Amino acid sequence: MKRSVKRKGIIVLLILAIFVVILFIIRLVNSSEIDDVTPSIPCPEIVMYNPDTLYVIPNYNNNSISSNKEWCNYILSLNKTLELHGITHTYNEFLYKNISQIELTKGIVEFEKCFNKTPEMFKPPQLKISLKNKQLIKNNNLKLRNRFNQITHKVYHCNDSDKIPNRIVNIF
Repeated sequence: MKRSVKRKGIIVLLILAIFVVILFIIRLVNSSEIDDVTPSIPCPEIVMYNPDTLYVIPNYNNNSISSNKEWCNYILSLNKTLELHGITHTYNEFLYKNISQIELTKGIVEFEKCFNKTPEMFKPPQLKISLKNKQLIKNNNLKLRNRFNQITHKVYHCNDSDKIPNRIVNIF
């Protein structure tokens, strides 16, 4: 009887180890991303981790990205995929507040004025979004990124501002 329990425990640990290795490989081959890119937040992580995609906040602390042409040109010179990360990035911005079409359009226009391109993807701050706001994002032909994306991709944060430090994200 004890042998059977021990064998089941070993099988469970083996399956868990295989899952971790597979997830590690997936994260190794998938593109990497960085969140919270905006002129007002220091971001040495762009150079440190060389991510493939930058998720940009268009109007953080009432500082519109398009008003900083030097920064816009610098970000464009990095030749990365650029996408939209909220509008102002306030806490749970897309969860508790019904974002209006006017507000979202303002964020998209700021992005377009800065980078001369329209975003194709959207990632809500803290990855939290209400059903109504999901529909708004869908109606604007933006693909929504979610928690599963955070599991299958290395996602760093400017100014190392997430619960999981960037150095840990980089290892796993």
